[in-house]
Amino acid sequence: MTTTTGSTAGAAPTGPAPAEETGAALGRLLFGFFPTQVLHVAATLGLVDHLADGPRTVEDLARATGTHGPSLHRVLRALACFGVLDEVAPGTYGRGRHADGLVEGGPSSMVHLVRLFAGRDVWRSWGELDETVRTGEPAWHRVTGASSFETFAADPEQQASFNKAMAEGTRRAAPGIVAAGRFERFSTVVDVGGGDGTLLAAVLAAHPDLRGTVFDTPSGVDGADRTLADAGVADRASVATGDFFGSVPTGADAYLVKSVVHDWDDERATQLLRRVHEAATDESALLVVEPLMPTAPAASPEVLMLVMSDLNMLVCTGGRERTEAEMRDLLAGAGFEVRSVTPAPGSAYNVVEAVPVA
Repeated sequence: MTTTTGSTAGAAPTGPAPAEETGAALGRLLFGFFPTQVLHVAATLGLVDHLADGPRTVEDLARATGTHGPSLHRVLRALACFGVLDEVAPGTYGRGRHADGLVEGGPSSMVHLVRLFAGRDVWRSWGELDETVRTGEPAWHRVTGASSFETFAADPEQQASFNKAMAEGTRRAAPGIVAAGRFERFSTVVDVGGGDGTLLAAVLAAHPDLRGTVFDTPSGVDGADRTLADAGVADRASVATGDFFGSVPTGADAYLVKSVVHDWDDERATQLLRRVHEAATDESALLVVEPLMPTAPAASPEVLMLVMSDLNMLVCTGGRERTEAEMRDLLAGAGFEVRSVTPAPGSAYNVVEAVPVA
């Protein structure tokens, strides 16, 4: 199935909006960072986990979290407005309908995504978006003194949280990626930049005759053995470490590259893809899993998230989200020809399948 990504925008309203409408629309954007930090406090303190055995009073939660009770109460009240908590009695809070998103290790958990994207380094980097726009240089290096990946690699605790954040996002998208990738065609697959093995585990679990390797830096694959074992696929999986700008494991039927290409500018992304080309056989397939930017803005939440992700790449890594045409050009420059672009059901991702060409 081949698709072409384009604008989904309808006819745009003409003329200026009434002042009240503009004020409401821009006000929501201006104050949008307030809830972000409320979620960050909840994730950092583990507030939802402290409610595992039932509702607790503000005073009890303050003692458990080592916080100032009256100040904590104001955060709890906000979380109740968001549906994360529920005030079951005056000054007593339990889990709300969205609480599962902040349960550590739960199937719907976004705890580590919240800690990452609302955490200090991303927060500071976004605060320098204006300077990045002036210079074209990522803010992360400017505010931390190192690249984002160097920062994580130097701090085991931060690297572990980053790995878990990536796994949280991948876990929700995995069923759609597994379906769109049609992995039943292959005998072996290498997940390049596969982190803790969450996606490879899902692929192997769905295809009992498939064998796979997760490949990443030593710090990147931390926890992969456990992930693969927990999924019951360790007997058909291996973990390999290295630098994908230098080389990747050779001779696989399929190379899976999810949420890696967008981390890098065109030069570095091409270098990575060329290493895959060198490792592939003439019959190998490359499956690049990324969202694809529409060719024109569209008034939809999905497109807005992708546009914001593109800006996040700008300030944090120097990478970018790409249109289908840009992805095709990038792959062609690395020696691949695109055969199909298949949306992954239930997610924002597409599986871009390409094959090596001479």
